[in-house]
Amino acid sequence: MEIERLKGPTPRHPFPVYEDPVARLLAAHGRDSFLRDAVVAHVLGTCAGYAYADTGTVATVMARLGLGESACVRVAQTVDAMYVFSTAFLVQSSCGRVVILCYRGTEPANFGNWLGDADTGIEPMVLDAESLRVHAGFHRNVRATQLAVMEELQHAREGRSLLDPRTSVEHPLEALYVTGHSLGGAMAALLALAVTGTAEGGAIAERLRAVYTFGQPMAIADPLPELARGVGRKLYRHVVPRDIVPTLPPAQWGPFVHFGHEYRYSGGAWQLAETPTTQLAHPLDMSRSVLAMFSPARRRDSSPYSLTEHGPHHYIAALRPGDRVTEFGFRG
Repeated sequence: MEIERLKGPTPRHPFPVYEDPVARLLAAHGRDSFLRDAVVAHVLGTCAGYAYADTGTVATVMARLGLGESACVRVAQTVDAMYVFSTAFLVQSSCGRVVILCYRGTEPANFGNWLGDADTGIEPMVLDAESLRVHAGFHRNVRATQLAVMEELQHAREGRSLLDPRTSVEHPLEALYVTGHSLGGAMAALLALAVTGTAEGGAIAERLRAVYTFGQPMAIADPLPELARGVGRKLYRHVVPRDIVPTLPPAQWGPFVHFGHEYRYSGGAWQLAETPTTQLAHPLDMSRSVLAMFSPARRRDSSPYSLTEHGPHHYIAALRPGDRVTEFGFRG
């Protein structure tokens, strides 16, 4: 198990992107509020995109967004023979009131990571009141770092600094957000289920404001248990056009389903979908989506799916409000 701790920098002009994102994160998703928040989505989507980078990059990008001098902790566990490649980042605001837990998605150049995604056997996720049927590969990656992640969240709940748990911050944890892109989104959803469904996670579950995922594959098998319906009220899944990953695993690999609110990007805006994305009907479309990446522009654009569209940069671009600079400091 690897744990790395780093303090984020103080942002300089033209940053921060948002003057006070902590206030927005604290105000959003209050009691009985299930409305998606565009600023929250942009902050979390950017964090999810840069979770593929190192701790310093995550800390710097989050500082640029407005979370300056925050604590950034990386928790990672690799067991390649078991296809475990689990990485989580925790970003604690300097005041301590907000924590963002972000899971890294599938690393494109990591073949073992892809094998874990393909391990679509259904296994039980045993909670206090019920047992869920979940994607084996995703579940294994969540469990690999879950105890260490929960320990960090307990530190935050007790008002300890994640930079040095022997010291205190001004406030204990009030608002927890969980996020991730691709596999990271599936892990975020499973962690939320685990926290909500166990007595040990109760104090953390009380502070869970929302789960925002981007290009998330399906992680739970049909029929949908009651717990998933409850957690689904806090889950906001984002899907851009022609991204094939939200349709996975395909129907032939098991009866997987989505839960929570689904938002699709259409006409330059995020629209709440009436029905969730369903499973891919033909596994052959997976290979076609890869080939579409290397096709001429006309053929590529006419393909129903393209793996290219799954890239986190597409999600970040679609999430950023037009009046804000990018995480690089540019407009447009």
